[in-house]
Amino acid sequence: MPNFAETLFSQAMTKTEKVDFVIQSLEELYPETPIPLDHKDPYTLLIAVLLSAQCTDERVNQITPLLFAKADNPWDMVKMSQEQIQDIIRPCGLSPMKSKGIYGLSHILLDKYEGQVPADFEALEALPAVGHKTASVVMSQGFGYPAFPVDTHIHRLMYRWNLSNGKSVEQTEKDAKRLFPKDKWNKLHLQIIYYGRQYSPARGWSLDKDFISRKIGRKSLIRENFGEEGLKLMA
Repeated sequence: MPNFAETLFSQAMTKTEKVDFVIQSLEELYPETPIPLDHKDPYTLLIAVLLSAQCTDERVNQITPLLFAKADNPWDMVKMSQEQIQDIIRPCGLSPMKSKGIYGLSHILLDKYEGQVPADFEALEALPAVGHKTASVVMSQGFGYPAFPVDTHIHRLMYRWNLSNGKSVEQTEKDAKRLFPKDKWNKLHLQIIYYGRQYSPARGWSLDKDFISRKIGRKSLIRENFGEEGLKLMA
């Protein structure tokens, strides 16, 4: 457990102190935040993020080298058929929708943007199979633009930490942007993902391991999952 975790006590912590606790704890755990999806430029990142929908980063990183060996740019991608793309990316799941999106967006990039990925939220979200989260990841990790992409880990942890009400990923993103300093968004969203995978998973959740939830967690959720013994761990 980071040393910073030992310096604060949940009973007296304000919302600002809780946010500071999260930021400093995660910075101690993850001073470096390598991007989980292997890529070499905004286009390959865009394709990798699109493939990651309902698929693990590990699986995506196994499949993208096979795809990018044949086409790592829109010029080469449109030379392939949608069926050829689908055959390669099938292990990532949702391959009919994803292959159609990859093929379609590659054509649009060539027709409208001279083959370049636009560094613009509205333009990205207008591409086939590209939603707000995918656009946010590309803007953040591909172009360095401040964004806070919310995946299942961030959505889960923001609720567990009582920093958002968990009603929707849209609300979680709004709360994250409101609570955390803008200059920390790009690094912090990755740090929260790393923490969620390592310390606070959806299954096998343990307060012995999850020291942030143990310190600032939502008490009703702690009681629901761990009973009164869980609340005692928070004291």
